[in-house]
Amino acid sequence: MKDSLRPGLRQRFTFKVPETKTVPHLYPEADEFRDMPEVFATGFMVGLMEWTCLKLLAPHLDEGEGSLGVHVDVSHSAATPPGLTVTVDAECVKVRGPRATFEVRAHDGIDEIGAGRHERFIVRWDRFNDRVAQKMSGMTTD
Repeated sequence: MKDSLRPGLRQRFTFKVPETKTVPHLYPEADEFRDMPEVFATGFMVGLMEWTCLKLLAPHLDEGEGSLGVHVDVSHSAATPPGLTVTVDAECVKVRGPRATFEVRAHDGIDEIGAGRHERFIVRWDRFNDRVAQKMSGMTTD
């Protein structure tokens, strides 16, 4: 990780919500989700907040590095129908070793739809992939 990653950095990202990012599409195999209204799903909103943080981090990572979401604490306070554009604003508020903390806010042009904190942990992909491979090698097929 480069020393350019510091509190105060900001990123804005916009995304037009398609029907495929609504609640019934979150887990199509779940009747409980399929029966819900077609509005932007909380899970997809969280993913959009993470994506914005990824964009903020990208220029500050070294070759072979990436980041993993390790904590999410956000509210989802308003429904957004497909077709509206959601804007997410993220600000890096803390960097402690390989951990970066962000304040995130999402707005759909009418309402603030979500806000909170998100933390990401910077990793070397080769080490991470080695650990995943070790975990997979210990799995049994019962």
